[in-house]
Amino acid sequence: MGVPRPSAPTRPDRRYRVRSVWISDVHLGTPGCQAHALLDFLRRVDCDTLYLVGDIIDGWQLRRTWYWPQSHNDVIQKILRKARKGTRVVYIPGNHDEFARTYLDHAFGGVELAEECLHTTADGRKLWITHGDLYDGVIQCARWLALLGDSLYEFTLKLNRYLNSWRARRGLPYWSLSKYLKLKVKRAVSYVADFEEALAREAHKRGAQGVVCGHIHHAEIRPIDGILYCNDGDWVESLTALVEFPDGQLDIVHWGQVMAGDDAILATCRVPEAAEAPAAPAPALTAAQ
Repeated sequence: MGVPRPSAPTRPDRRYRVRSVWISDVHLGTPGCQAHALLDFLRRVDCDTLYLVGDIIDGWQLRRTWYWPQSHNDVIQKILRKARKGTRVVYIPGNHDEFARTYLDHAFGGVELAEECLHTTADGRKLWITHGDLYDGVIQCARWLALLGDSLYEFTLKLNRYLNSWRARRGLPYWSLSKYLKLKVKRAVSYVADFEEALAREAHKRGAQGVVCGHIHHAEIRPIDGILYCNDGDWVESLTALVEFPDGQLDIVHWGQVMAGDDAILATCRVPEAAEAPAAPAPALTAAQ
């Protein structure tokens, strides 16, 4: 089941305030990147800390073919603007933007670069944050296979665009071919499960109560052997982010649904609009008045 792609968002002025946000697998530099939706998310969701959990820029694709429309540049500028205005921004590079690992432990434009980090939620839980590729056996042991898989994924996305163009003309909702294959093909299901369990084991070794990662483009929150496994998904098909509410609770936001008017998950975090804000008390009259 795919994420709906609305033709026109409802309530585009509604804003939200959360404690922390995790996004990954944006893949700027590829035609599949949903930059306009991400810009809408970044404009309307404010947070104390923004974690960029890898594959923000797709260096693999850019080396093959240069693709960089204005909307992709706008995403970078919006992130830098958030950092300038006081949001703590932490960038943890992934395999597609591994070039950024050359600059670990430095900061550029207020954006901190780190290989991994720990986050403490408002309710005291420690979350280990990593992109996840360093715990992917395919990436580490057969890079050529990972590159082949990436090319096949790009082909699947291109095929998916034609397929959904056909479905849209017939009034059918968006459907993700790659997600269907990922959840139905036996070897793919086994790969995802092995990846999730490996991350949970590593989080346990680090004394963390949970892990936040990306890499496999499959948003999910579930317990694994006492560890809370959180994957924030992607901005190619799912349009998902992991958010922490003021009380420390975590949830996945499907931004396509928010753009379509369903913001139930973020309802408690709505920033009051001007018309909803309480009126300022009238000044008291003085004897002189």
